[in-house]
Amino acid sequence: MSTVKASLTPSVPRQKRREVVENDQFAAFTRRIIRAHGRRVATGDVEALRDLVALSADLDRAIGEAVVGLRAFGYSWAEIGSRLGISRQAAQQRWADRS
Repeated sequence: MSTVKASLTPSVPRQKRREVVENDQFAAFTRRIIRAHGRRVATGDVEALRDLVALSADLDRAIGEAVVGLRAFGYSWAEIGSRLGISRQAAQQRWADRS
């Protein structure tokens, strides 16, 4: 059994950014779908109102997953908070328990 000394193993820095592919277009498409769903409910589809509200909870969970993923990818609370327009402390208080 061979062992590798940690001092001899080169440390490979994690790459923080990865290539962003069509995020703006994807977000715009998502916003159009949500607005269309709202218009459908507004035309009298009261049964779909609960589904529309559930999207809010789904979005909150997706944001939490994104923050946890960004933290695992090496982003700091300050970097995440600055993108959201909130302080590092506010970001950490909101999402630290998920990571």
